[in-house]
Amino acid sequence: MNRVIDKKRKHARRKLHIRKSLSGTALRPRMTVFRSSNHMYVQVIDDVAGTTLVSASTLEKELSNLKNNVEDAALLGEATGKRLLAKNITEVVFDRNGYMYHGIVKSIADGARKSGVKF
Repeated sequence: MNRVIDKKRKHARRKLHIRKSLSGTALRPRMTVFRSSNHMYVQVIDDVAGTTLVSASTLEKELSNLKNNVEDAALLGEATGKRLLAKNITEVVFDRNGYMYHGIVKSIADGARKSGVKF
Protein backbone atom coordinates (compact mmCIF):
# COMPACT_ATOMS: atom_id res chain seq x y z
CA MET A 1 0.00 0.00 0.00
CA ASN A 2 2.87 2.37 0.73
CA ARG A 3 4.08 2.00 -2.86
CA VAL A 4 0.77 3.32 -4.21
CA ILE A 5 0.75 6.23 -1.78
CA ASP A 6 4.36 7.11 -2.66
CA LYS A 7 3.54 6.96 -6.38
CA LYS A 8 0.63 9.38 -5.93
CA ARG A 9 2.73 11.66 -3.74
CA LYS A 10 5.53 11.79 -6.33
CA HIS A 11 3.04 12.56 -9.12
CA ALA A 12 1.51 15.39 -7.06
CA ARG A 13 4.95 16.79 -6.37
CA ARG A 14 5.89 16.75 -10.07
CA LYS A 15 2.57 18.38 -10.92
CA LEU A 16 3.09 21.22 -8.43
CA HIS A 17 6.66 21.77 -9.63
CA ILE A 18 5.40 22.22 -13.19
CA ARG A 19 2.46 24.43 -12.20
CA LYS A 20 4.72 26.87 -10.34
CA SER A 21 6.05 28.15 -13.65
CA LEU A 22 3.01 27.67 -15.94
CA SER A 23 -0.03 29.89 -16.07
CA GLY A 24 -2.61 30.41 -18.76
CA THR A 25 -3.87 33.81 -19.84
CA ALA A 26 -6.58 34.87 -22.26
CA LEU A 27 -3.97 35.35 -25.00
CA ARG A 28 -2.09 32.14 -24.25
CA PRO A 29 -4.22 29.69 -22.26
CA ARG A 30 -2.92 26.54 -20.59
CA MET A 31 -3.60 23.23 -22.34
CA THR A 32 -3.60 20.47 -19.74
CA VAL A 33 -3.77 16.71 -20.23
CA PHE A 34 -5.19 14.07 -17.93
CA ARG A 35 -5.11 10.38 -18.69
CA SER A 36 -6.67 7.57 -16.77
CA SER A 37 -6.51 3.87 -17.46
CA ASN A 38 -9.63 4.08 -19.64
CA HIS A 39 -9.97 7.64 -20.94
CA MET A 40 -8.06 10.75 -22.02
CA TYR A 41 -9.03 14.35 -21.26
CA VAL A 42 -7.75 17.68 -22.58
CA GLN A 43 -8.72 21.09 -21.21
CA VAL A 44 -7.66 24.55 -22.30
CA ILE A 45 -7.86 26.88 -19.30
CA ASP A 46 -7.61 30.62 -18.77
CA ASP A 47 -6.12 30.73 -15.26
CA VAL A 48 -6.60 34.49 -14.86
CA ALA A 49 -10.36 34.27 -15.33
CA GLY A 50 -10.59 30.74 -13.94
CA THR A 51 -12.55 29.37 -16.89
CA THR A 52 -12.26 26.43 -19.23
CA LEU A 53 -12.24 27.66 -22.81
CA VAL A 54 -12.18 24.34 -24.67
CA SER A 55 -12.34 20.73 -23.57
CA ALA A 56 -12.28 17.35 -25.27
CA SER A 57 -12.37 13.83 -23.90
CA THR A 58 -13.04 10.30 -24.97
CA LEU A 59 -16.28 10.42 -22.98
CA GLU A 60 -17.92 12.72 -25.54
CA LYS A 61 -20.29 11.16 -28.04
CA GLU A 62 -18.33 12.10 -31.17
CA LEU A 63 -14.99 11.02 -29.65
CA SER A 64 -16.22 7.93 -27.78
CA ASN A 65 -14.87 5.57 -30.43
CA LEU A 66 -11.28 6.57 -29.51
CA LYS A 67 -9.34 4.14 -27.38
CA ASN A 68 -6.70 4.99 -24.80
CA ASN A 69 -3.67 4.52 -27.06
CA VAL A 70 -1.06 6.63 -28.86
CA GLU A 71 -2.75 6.64 -32.29
CA ASP A 72 -6.12 7.78 -30.95
CA ALA A 73 -4.47 10.32 -28.67
CA ALA A 74 -3.24 12.13 -31.79
CA LEU A 75 -6.84 12.29 -33.04
CA LEU A 76 -7.95 13.73 -29.68
CA GLY A 77 -5.21 16.36 -29.96
CA GLU A 78 -6.35 17.25 -33.47
CA ALA A 79 -9.96 17.58 -32.31
CA THR A 80 -8.84 19.89 -29.51
CA GLY A 81 -6.77 21.93 -31.96
CA LYS A 82 -9.72 22.36 -34.31
CA ARG A 83 -11.90 23.56 -31.42
CA LEU A 84 -9.19 26.04 -30.42
CA LEU A 85 -8.88 27.40 -33.93
CA ALA A 86 -12.67 27.77 -34.09
CA LYS A 87 -12.39 30.07 -31.06
CA ASN A 88 -9.48 31.98 -32.67
CA ILE A 89 -6.90 30.67 -30.19
CA THR A 90 -3.64 29.86 -31.97
CA GLU A 91 -1.12 29.72 -29.10
CA VAL A 92 -1.25 27.76 -25.86
CA VAL A 93 1.05 26.77 -23.02
CA PHE A 94 1.30 22.97 -22.76
CA ASP A 95 0.90 21.48 -19.28
CA ARG A 96 1.85 17.81 -19.17
CA ASN A 97 0.29 17.62 -15.70
CA GLY A 98 3.14 15.68 -14.10
CA TYR A 99 3.21 12.93 -16.72
CA MET A 100 6.34 12.12 -18.67
CA TYR A 101 6.38 13.70 -22.13
CA HIS A 102 6.12 10.54 -24.20
CA GLY A 103 3.47 8.16 -25.42
CA ILE A 104 -0.08 9.45 -25.08
CA VAL A 105 0.90 12.90 -23.76
CA LYS A 106 3.34 13.53 -26.60
CA SER A 107 0.84 12.23 -29.15
CA ILE A 108 -1.85 14.65 -27.93
CA ALA A 109 0.63 17.53 -28.23
CA ASP A 110 1.70 16.46 -31.72
CA GLY A 111 -1.93 16.16 -32.83
CA ALA A 112 -2.67 19.68 -31.61
CA ARG A 113 0.43 21.00 -33.42
CA LYS A 114 -0.67 19.19 -36.58
CA SER A 115 -4.00 21.05 -36.52
CA GLY A 116 -2.18 24.41 -36.35
CA VAL A 117 -1.85 25.28 -32.66
CA LYS A 118 1.53 26.68 -31.59
CA PHE A 119 3.33 25.95 -28.32
